[in-house]
Amino acid sequence: MNGIPLLPQSASTFAPPTDALYFTLVAVSGVIAFLVFALIVIFSVRYRRGSPAPRGALPPFIQHEFEIGWTIATLFAFLMFFWWAGANQIYQLLPPSNAMEIHVVAKQWMWKIQHSNGVREINVLHAPVDEPIRLDMTSQDVIHSFAVPAFRIKQDILPGRYVESWFRATKSGSFRLYCTQFCGTAHSSMVGSVVIMSKPDFAAWLAGQRAAGDLAGQGRTLFASLGCAGCHTPGGPIHAPDLAGLFGRKVPLADGTFRLVDDAYIRDCILHPHSNPPAGFDPIMPSFKGEVDDGQILALTAYIRSLAPRTGAR
Repeated sequence: MNGIPLLPQSASTFAPPTDALYFTLVAVSGVIAFLVFALIVIFSVRYRRGSPAPRGALPPFIQHEFEIGWTIATLFAFLMFFWWAGANQIYQLLPPSNAMEIHVVAKQWMWKIQHSNGVREINVLHAPVDEPIRLDMTSQDVIHSFAVPAFRIKQDILPGRYVESWFRATKSGSFRLYCTQFCGTAHSSMVGSVVIMSKPDFAAWLAGQRAAGDLAGQGRTLFASLGCAGCHTPGGPIHAPDLAGLFGRKVPLADGTFRLVDDAYIRDCILHPHSNPPAGFDPIMPSFKGEVDDGQILALTAYIRSLAPRTGAR
């Protein structure tokens, strides 16, 4: 057993609070288990058959008030642990606004990584130390799960949806990346690594990679090649929404509700344009399902996100 760590190494800001909660729960569970075991032994000896121990009425201090107090104390202890764990989880769900964005597409049986400047990786994710990293993730086929034990993060990735996770690494090194959701016959081989580098080393590595243009630039090219510009340009022959400055706003839909224009809504509009048509526009946009893959949808979304509002536009 020598050399086998009790826990994976701690390499992110999530690790200390997660480990503190874990060890506290283990300690409290150990104390309660010891208390129960000790009482079983004591009562077995004291009240064994034939012993002279009194077996009459309960002592005066063991009454209803004792039971009520013990139950309330247990309830408050449960609520405290619930709050502690919930606060940790909520913190992990709220990436900082200045986080570096990295896109992840999971598929059987690999991790496809793409940085905002267009650099792509397979089964390896490079990132700088002490920098918040937001992961925008989706699956191309089945449910996968992005897990890095050293960072204490695990996020299920669902097909047809975008999910987020984030981390801030606290030390440099290479850390194992696993899929922890059974995803098919080669599930066990769907592993990778997260390589954390110093900020100067990461900048040098990023500059040395060959990128096919930044992600928004790829989206601009794809936007034109698919013919999207012919409809979504002001003054065009077809009345379609102007996409400039649209990302991050709430838009009215034909059914009277409102929807935030985010990654998920853009994906729905590309693949299922008739499911949530915007108000004031005819539902004539064709579906691009089967024509564009998840990587191309990420590029189109990055391009739409980059469009600034037009001068004078409302």
